[in-house]
This record gives sequence, structure tokens and C-alpha cells, in this order.
Amino acid sequence: MDVSELERQLQIDFKEKSLLNQAFTHSSYVNEHGQEEFSDNERLEFLGDAVLELGVSQYLYSTYQQMPEGELSKLRAAIVREPSLEEFARDLQFGKYLLLGRGEAQTGGRDRPAILADVFEAFLGALYLDQGYEKVIEFLGEHVFPKIKTGAFSHGMDYKSELQELIQQNKDEKVTYEVAEEKGPAHDRQYLVHVFINGAIIGEGLGKSKKEAEQRAAKVALDKLNE
Repeated sequence: MDVSELERQLQIDFKEKSLLNQAFTHSSYVNEHGQEEFSDNERLEFLGDAVLELGVSQYLYSTYQQMPEGELSKLRAAIVREPSLEEFARDLQFGKYLLLGRGEAQTGGRDRPAILADVFEAFLGALYLDQGYEKVIEFLGEHVFPKIKTGAFSHGMDYKSELQELIQQNKDEKVTYEVAEEKGPAHDRQYLVHVFINGAIIGEGLGKSKKEAEQRAAKVALDKLNE
């Protein structure tokens, strides 16, 4: 694999190019090239999984200082689960750099969620070995942490219940949600939801379902109320 294009895309210059190559080498490729010196990315994936969990935990701990342990765990789980990692890999176009066996490539391996999630973790493992933990945090700060800030993982949290509990402390206040707008084709519909407290808009959220949009709106409302 020519890693130079990927390095230019990420603006990261690996000292050990072999580590970057290994991160994108699937076991199916190694199996088809047994006579050559190749290592698959499974060990790097193992390492990257641990580095990712630590990095995300550190970020959540320092960013959401009032969030209890149970909620922190739920949010972290939503961030490090396979669908989220797959999305990170897709955003970075990691699929096109994968080294796959012929059969795996022909059956859609570059688009397979588990393979994309694995290569994202393997890349983090390679980056950690090549340039250290701080470089991994820098990378996550560019490609992962901003999505946490925008509420992309609110589906893993119950912000509506949290908002309701907060508002119930004052019996005169009432929370309501309203779909303000629906846009996009039927297969890719997006909903804009407003959340009101006593008839006044306090937050809005955009999501692929009404529930997701409501959760994001509730998160915005909570952030405002906690300021």
C-alpha cells in the first residue's frame, strides 16, 4: 500500500511506515499472501481499542464534570461501539486504503461495518506506537471529540429524562417537544425538534428520527440550564 496519500490526507508523517501498512492489512490479505512477510491488523486493533477507551474516558471526565459515573459509562459506550467507529472510518475514507484478500474485496469488504470499525482501532494502535499517546489525543480531538460536543452520540444517553428530572424540581415548569421541520427524502429524512419550557424555546436538535432529535434538543437545553 502507498501510505503517502493517506499521510497527506491526515497530515501525519509516520516514522515507521510499516506500522501504518499493518494497520490497514486485513487477515484475508495475509492468508492469500502467506509466502510473503505480512502481518494483519488484529494486534494493533487490540491496542487501539484500549487507547481509544482511555482517550475518550479522559475527555469525558474533564469535559462533563457534573455527569455521574453511570452516565459517563453510557456515553463512552455509545462512542466506542462498532457503529460509531465505522462512521469515523467512513468519514476518513479508510475503506479505500484497506489491503483485503481477493474474495473479501469482491464481496464488499471495504464497506463492511466490522472491518471498518476494526481498521479505525488498528490505526489508533499504530499511531500510539509510532508517535505516542498525545498524538492520539490530538487526532481524536480533530476527528472524534467535536462530534461528542455536537451531541452525535445523544442516542446513547437519556437527556430527556435528565431534563425532566431537573424541571420537576419546580412544579410550575413544564417541558414540551415539537417537530419544527422535516427535510430530506424519505430514505434520509431529518427532523428538527424544538424543546420548550413553559412555552419558551430553550433548545433545538436535529436527528434522523424524532427521538434522536428530541434527545439532542434536550442536551442543548441541559447545557444552557447548567451554564
